[in-house]
Amino acid sequence: MVRGMTRRATLLLAILCFSLPARVTKVVVEDRQTPAYQGRAFGSAGTYEKLTGHVFGEIDPANPLNAIITDVQLAPRNARGMVEYSATFTLFKPVDMSKASGVLIYDVPNRGNRLLLSVFQGGDPGNGFFFERGDVILASGWQADLIPHAGIETIDVPVARNADGSSITGPVLARFSNLAAGMRSVALPGATRRGFANSLRGHASLTRQASDDGAVIPIAPEEWTFADCSQTPFPGTPDPEKLCLKNGFDRAYLYELVYTAKDPLVLGIGFAATRDIVSFFRHGEEDNPVSRRIVHVVAQGTSQSGNFVKSFIHLGFNQDEDHRMVWDGANDHIAGRQVPLNIRFGVPGGAADMYEPGSEGTLWWGEYTDTARGRPASSLLARCTAARTCPKIFETFGATEFWGLRMSPGLVGTKADRDIPLPSNVRRYYFPGTTHGGGRGGFALSSRGAGGRCELADNPNPESDTMRALLDDLMAWVVKDIDPPESRYPRLATGELVPPDGRSMGFPQIPGEPLPDHLLNTFYDYDLGPEFHYADESGVIALAPPRIRQSILSIVPRTDADGNEIGGVPSVLLQAPLGTYLGWNVTAGGFSKGRGCGFAGGFIPFASTPAERAAAHDPRPSIRERYPTHDTYMAAVKAAVGRLVKERFLLRPDADRLIAEASASAIGR
Repeated sequence: MVRGMTRRATLLLAILCFSLPARVTKVVVEDRQTPAYQGRAFGSAGTYEKLTGHVFGEIDPANPLNAIITDVQLAPRNARGMVEYSATFTLFKPVDMSKASGVLIYDVPNRGNRLLLSVFQGGDPGNGFFFERGDVILASGWQADLIPHAGIETIDVPVARNADGSSITGPVLARFSNLAAGMRSVALPGATRRGFANSLRGHASLTRQASDDGAVIPIAPEEWTFADCSQTPFPGTPDPEKLCLKNGFDRAYLYELVYTAKDPLVLGIGFAATRDIVSFFRHGEEDNPVSRRIVHVVAQGTSQSGNFVKSFIHLGFNQDEDHRMVWDGANDHIAGRQVPLNIRFGVPGGAADMYEPGSEGTLWWGEYTDTARGRPASSLLARCTAARTCPKIFETFGATEFWGLRMSPGLVGTKADRDIPLPSNVRRYYFPGTTHGGGRGGFALSSRGAGGRCELADNPNPESDTMRALLDDLMAWVVKDIDPPESRYPRLATGELVPPDGRSMGFPQIPGEPLPDHLLNTFYDYDLGPEFHYADESGVIALAPPRIRQSILSIVPRTDADGNEIGGVPSVLLQAPLGTYLGWNVTAGGFSKGRGCGFAGGFIPFASTPAERAAAHDPRPSIRERYPTHDTYMAAVKAAVGRLVKERFLLRPDADRLIAEASASAIGR
C-alpha cells in the first residue's frame, strides 16, 4: 500500500505493485520522494511528494471506442483477448491529500518532456504556481517511438503484424536539409528512435536537389548505405536506422530518402492509454494514491502535445470505457495541427515540414464544410458532442503559428473566406507578435543581428505572463463555472486577417530589413493514398512522397505602421514596444537560405534617437520620440498592465513584477 512506503523509495528496494481489476491492470511506483523539494511547504497545501513509475494496461480491440486505432486489430493479444501496453508516469501531489484542490492537471508530454512546470511555474518546483494551489500534476507516456531515458515519459506498445505473423511493410519518406558541413552519417528521422527499421536495401532510393523546384539528382547506390559512419569510414558500421553518405552531406542540398519500412508500432494506443491512465487516477478507488480526491481534470499540451490534445478530443478519447468524461477542461497551446500519431509508420515528432502529415484532418472546433478539398462538414468536437463528453477548451497561440504551423484554416477554413464561429465551450486567445511559445521578455534594447541560423534577432515578446492568467481563468471556468474573458483573436470580419505579403499586411518598408513576402509555410493538400482517412488524420500512407493536389490559401494578421500585429491579447511589451515583434524570421544560410526560419520569430528594434532613425531612413519613430523620459515609458507600461489586469489577462504578482522590471530598465533615461 502507498502508506506503507519508506520516505525515499528506490527502484530496487521498494517497488509498489497495485493490482487493478481492468483496463489499467497494475501501477508500479518505482521511486517516491516524500516530502520532495527538501520539505518545502507550499502555502496551505503544505509539502509535496513526487511519484514515478509505470502503468500497465490493456485495451479491448472489440470495444467501439478503440476501433479507430490504426492496426489495433493486427496487434498481438493476451489470453483475455486484450492488447497490452505499459507507460511511464510522474505524479506530483500534496503529501496530505486533504489539502489538495481537487484538480488534477494532466501535463501532456511533448516528445516525452514534461513542460507544464517549466512553462507556468518557472521550473520544478519553481515559484509554486500549481503547488501553492494544491493541484495534483500527472504526466504519462503516449509517444511510443521514443527511446526511454531518464527524465522523459515513454510508452511501450506492440508491433502490428499480418494475420500469418509476417512483417507488415510500407513506404516511408525521410528528408534531410541544412545539415552540418561534412556530416557523413545521419539518423533516419522520427521512425528510428524506436520501432520500425528499414527493410531490404534494394527497396530504397536517395536523391538530392538544390532547391524545392530544382532538378532531382539521383545518388548512386554505391555512394550511400544504411550505416553509422560517425566513427568509422564509409561503408561504416551497418545500422538500419542511420544513413551514411560516402562523401558527406552538403548543407546547400536537400536529401530525400524513400525506403521500405517494416514492423510498425501501433502508435494510436497512446490515445487509449492516456484516456485510461487519467480515468484511473480520477476514478479508481483501490490503491489509487489520489483516490476520491480528484473532482476535476484539466489537460494542458504545448506545441506537439497541443496537437495531441486536439486529436485526442477529435477521435473520441475524451470518454472512457464507462462513458465518463476524461478531461473537464483542456488547453491546446501553440498547436496548429493534429498529431500524426494514429498512422501506420507515423512520425508524431514531426514539425509541419514538407510532406509531413498533420494538417489533412479536421482543424476547426466549429462545424465547417471543406469544399476546397472536397470533404463534408466536420468538427473537432463531433464525437464528444454526440457522447456529451466535450471539455471546456482554451485555444491559445501566437504569430508564428500562422507563419510556420498552418494555423489559418482552423480559423477561416480552407477557402479563407469566412470566420468559423466558435462553439460555446471554446475560447480562443491570440498573442500578437510572438515567436513559437513566446520570447524571454524583459525591457531592454536588442542588437539588430542574430548571428545564428536566422537573419533577425530573436523575438523577446513573451506569452508566459498571459498564459498564467489564462490558465487561472480556465480553472475558474471548469471548477467554479465562472465565465472566462471573451475570445480575443483576429478575424476576417474585422479586417484583421489578410494575405501574407507586406503590402496587404500594411507592413512598413524598413531599409535593410526583410519583408514577410514568400515566408509563409505553404499549406499543401496531399494525396496520401486510398487507405488514409483524411478527416481523422489516421490510417495508412501508401504514397511516399505524397502527390500534391493543390496549395491551400492561408492568411495572417494585419499590422500597424510599426509592423506590429493588431488584434488579440497584446503583451505589456507589445503595448509599450521597443521595436517590431515578428512571428517570422529568415534563414541565414544553407538549403533554406532566404526562406522562413522554422518556428523562430524575429525582432527589428527601433532606432534609439531621431538622428539614428533619419540616418537609417527608418519610417518608425525612434525610442526617444516615443518615450522622451523614463517616466513617459513607465506611464505606457503601467497603462498596459492596468488594462491586462482589469481584463483578467494578467495576474497581480506578474503585474507587479513587470512594473518593477520596467522601472529598472534604461528606457527613456
